[in-house]
Amino acid sequence: MRFALVWTEAASGLRRNLSMVVSVILVTFISLTFVGAAILMQMQIGQMKGYWYDRAQVAVYMCTATDSSDTCTGRDATQQQIDAVKKELASPALAKFIKKSTFENHDQVFAEFKKQFKNNPVADYVTPDLLNQTFWINLKDPNQSAVIVESVSNLPGVQSVTDQRQYLDQIFSMLNVASFTAIAIAVVMLVAAALLIATTIRLSAFSRRRELAIMRLVGASNRFIQTPFILEGVFAAVIGSVLAGIATWGIVKFFVQGYLQASIPFTNFVGTGNALTVAPILVIAAIVVAAIASNIAISRYLRV
Repeated sequence: MRFALVWTEAASGLRRNLSMVVSVILVTFISLTFVGAAILMQMQIGQMKGYWYDRAQVAVYMCTATDSSDTCTGRDATQQQIDAVKKELASPALAKFIKKSTFENHDQVFAEFKKQFKNNPVADYVTPDLLNQTFWINLKDPNQSAVIVESVSNLPGVQSVTDQRQYLDQIFSMLNVASFTAIAIAVVMLVAAALLIATTIRLSAFSRRRELAIMRLVGASNRFIQTPFILEGVFAAVIGSVLAGIATWGIVKFFVQGYLQASIPFTNFVGTGNALTVAPILVIAAIVVAAIASNIAISRYLRV
């Protein structure tokens, strides 16, 4: 195969259909930017799960004097009841699951409450006795929280036992919905890009129908005829994918690292290294989609 002639034919096709090529580049750019954002969001969810699940605690809330729930009798948890919970947590049956356990009394919980809600007017009406004394338990394996919940829930003076992971699961579920939405939009946009690439190739082939007829008469193979058209589609899609990779890197660099990381310093966000990992995936996806769409389009045209 004469590669110089193939590249010349591909370049000629790109020049003749410049406006359509630009359209392919833009559609590919937008669709693959959504793909990159969805991949990065999944990476972010994975990092956040690893970070927060390891730090998620089991909270054992003791009864207060104002609590009228079924497990409490309207009396504050006594020292004997608190000691009983401490003894249970230190027992051989539970100690092997616990990494660290701390206890906060009314005053300590109230100090933390005032710190978290210092600008909230409700803080002026809350007194220490209204807040639950609490055991905070870090587990060696957060997946074994059910052992602690079952062992401590029925002890006298315990109002409730809460695994903080249930709150994290709700947040991650919302993030997953956003990620899947981005993936769905990206799939639709990729289909649109594939259809636009196929249309561009068919128009390019139609504009060169005389040249194609001559090639057939002189015995040119279908592979030789199809290759320039496939290169046209792949070239336009690769440019769009490179732009999408740059956009993805820019989003991470200037928005995630530049804004979110500064605003929420205690969360581990994805970095530019993750964006650079995603970029080759976008290029490969663009090449595959463009090659398949171009090949199908030109093959059908030649069979007509």
